[in-house]
Amino acid sequence: MEPTEFPRIFRHGRDLYTENATPGVRVYGEDLLKESGTEYRRWDPFRSKLAAYLLKGGPSSLFERVRSVLYLGGSHGTTVSHLSDLLPGAPIFVIEKSPLSFAPLLELSRRRENLLPILADAQLPERYAADVGTVDLLYQDVAQRAQARIFGENANACLNPSGRGLLMLKVRSISQSRTARSVVAEARRELAASGLSIGPEVDLAPFSRDHLAVPVTG
Repeated sequence: MEPTEFPRIFRHGRDLYTENATPGVRVYGEDLLKESGTEYRRWDPFRSKLAAYLLKGGPSSLFERVRSVLYLGGSHGTTVSHLSDLLPGAPIFVIEKSPLSFAPLLELSRRRENLLPILADAQLPERYAADVGTVDLLYQDVAQRAQARIFGENANACLNPSGRGLLMLKVRSISQSRTARSVVAEARRELAASGLSIGPEVDLAPFSRDHLAVPVTG
């Protein structure tokens, strides 16, 4: 097991791993590997867009000085669980709208104390902003047409002015007919209109088709 440039992320062969905060427990059927008394969880880039982003060259600065996280679209907790491994001292507020997805997310939070799930609509940050406060990292993986607007509103409500964000842009959730280039250009304009600085987007193929990671700073 070799350390990477990312704190608390390791590599074994071509695969990424995180140190398991709950040894012996799998979250989504991932492989577990024990070495020198420490158990690691394989971080599947075909199941987690954040893992795909890191493998495609995402910057090691992404997790620097992150004391709290707002995660939009937690689903069943695949990526959230790895963030819990990476940032054991940081509260991770997880917004999920679907009661069906929220149930396993809530169960996951019972084993991982830094996960704080909230059953809410990411389109309405005013309903949870007071509970979340100001965060250093905003992460969004939401299949909505208004993805960039949702991200911008949550950034304005909760993101530290010196914080960072990562929008997983689902191109086909926005339009089935327009080109990916035009969808991305429109999203970048919306993010800029929210006062955010936007970095170069990263295509997540072959791990996730029609998805691009768009990094931003406050």
